[in-house]
Amino acid sequence: MSNLPDWARALGPPLFAGQIRATPEDFVVTEELDIDLSGDGEHDWLWVEKTGANTHWVAERLAQHVRIPPRDIGYAGLKDRHAVTRQWFSVRRPAGGNDWQGFEAPGVRILEQQRHGRKLKRGAHRGNRFRIAVRAAGIAGVSTAIGDRVAAISEQGVPNYFGEQRFGREGSNVALGQAVVEGRRVPRHKRSIGLSAIRSFQFNEELDRRVTDGTWNTVMPGDVANLDGTGSIFNVEEVTTDLEHRCAEMDIHPCGLLPEVSAARVAASHRPLRLPVRDLQWEVEADALWLEFRLGRGSYATAVLREVASIQ
Repeated sequence: MSNLPDWARALGPPLFAGQIRATPEDFVVTEELDIDLSGDGEHDWLWVEKTGANTHWVAERLAQHVRIPPRDIGYAGLKDRHAVTRQWFSVRRPAGGNDWQGFEAPGVRILEQQRHGRKLKRGAHRGNRFRIAVRAAGIAGVSTAIGDRVAAISEQGVPNYFGEQRFGREGSNVALGQAVVEGRRVPRHKRSIGLSAIRSFQFNEELDRRVTDGTWNTVMPGDVANLDGTGSIFNVEEVTTDLEHRCAEMDIHPCGLLPEVSAARVAASHRPLRLPVRDLQWEVEADALWLEFRLGRGSYATAVLREVASIQ
């Protein structure tokens, strides 16, 4: 059982209790990039499918295979371990070669290889596409309610909560962050994990309040607003008819605060309170609800799932 709060839902109580990741094939993630690969340069770019493996581990295996430092491996984002995921890796290899034909690692397949002139940077992807099964007995009995809920999500989006994996087992990463803030000793490699968790927790708490008072998807005077799909933000001094219309059309979103941590020299930043859910489709098949959708980078599929079901 999680020690985290059950943050407020925007669209009503869960329609049923279900299980995700019963098998890796129940949770499929495909990375989406906006990069045209040049076909030449000093980096191999590899389109990799992994099952039951985390991104760090795959990067290390790739580096070992061609005998280069792990720092010369690039990837856009961390992908779930308990899933089937497809993502790009870049491997700095000025001389090139055909060494990837012999690459072997459990649960890992190289689907495509290209060349490009630059390393793949973190956050360079546009987003991710998901296909997820939520399994529960008797789910067909609530299919009408599911259809209504999915339609509402397509129209309104969902609260852009950080997912439970951000906070560690039983929320333990939040305690790490609190220790850093209080000046207690924390291993160097865990400091950033703890700081991210405590800032994310405070964001979720702010979002919970906005969901509770019904303003999570509305710009308010004094808000910071985000231009959809970009890192651009601006201050909202007055809510005009034009801003209301743009917010309703999901062109802009109100933001919450990821607070400053002065003791660790971490500056404040902002994150949209609302998460648009693109190309959302659903079907009920036997004992499973299958959902397919696209999310922007840095967003969590569980923020979508929790508006439909209570995930066990």
